[in-house]
Amino acid sequence: MSTLAANSGGTLYVVATPIGNLDDMVPRAIQTLQTVAVIAAEDTRHSARLLAHFDIKTPAVAYHDHSDEHRTEQLIARLLAGEDVALISDAGTPLVSDPGYRLVRKAREQGIRVAPIPGACAMIAALSAAGLPSDRFAFEGFLPAKQVARTTQLESLAGDTRTLIFYEAPHRILETLQDMLSVFGAEREVVIAREVTKTFETIKGDRLDVMVNWVAADSNQQRGEIVLLVHGATKPESAEISAEQERIMRVLLEDLPVKQAAAIGAKITGLKKNFLYDWALKE
Repeated sequence: MSTLAANSGGTLYVVATPIGNLDDMVPRAIQTLQTVAVIAAEDTRHSARLLAHFDIKTPAVAYHDHSDEHRTEQLIARLLAGEDVALISDAGTPLVSDPGYRLVRKAREQGIRVAPIPGACAMIAALSAAGLPSDRFAFEGFLPAKQVARTTQLESLAGDTRTLIFYEAPHRILETLQDMLSVFGAEREVVIAREVTKTFETIKGDRLDVMVNWVAADSNQQRGEIVLLVHGATKPESAEISAEQERIMRVLLEDLPVKQAAAIGAKITGLKKNFLYDWALKE
């Protein structure tokens, strides 16, 4: 994306706020929110407690996914006029499954300086304590609410070797874990990080079949803010597929989903199901 040369206008500050514990607010964030001309907040009522706690008297206006283009243009006009604006979400780092993309993009297109004020982020906090590989990971945000779409997306990720990170609503957590069990298999490790930094913080990991039973048996685990982290797929074995085995798989894939074709193909060819699954995804 081409960006115009920076002008002499104001600065758009993208400010991270606590995800639960107010003591996680960084001093620079407090200072920024106290000194900007206006705060663009996802929900001004929700943010009122945070602002009052830190004696921040800066006026706030609503800015969220459903804000119209007029609100974006109003904020851009104020920035071009030399005013500083802070963007905050209800919790954590804006734009990480939170509103703000349109405003940040428009500001950069106008040559307005955009400055991040780092701080809390639920997915990074959860990853740091999950004990899963963190050298390579993929953040997938929220999975689709409908089961068919959710399963389809999970199937597209089944062969990914990176640690997978999701946000999930508490009323869907059990259904999502059950779908993961069906797609990823019982032995895949998953970590549930619930209510991170809050009073009832819970971080627990185990095999998917164990975690499904644990959540089903304890309704408390179906409450609050939830981050799901899934161990990446094991790298495919260094096996080769013969021309005949490939022909069998291609016939099966014409009429069957990848997972079912891999399972049947394994019985016919003698190759490992996971190997055939990964091969089919690549094909």
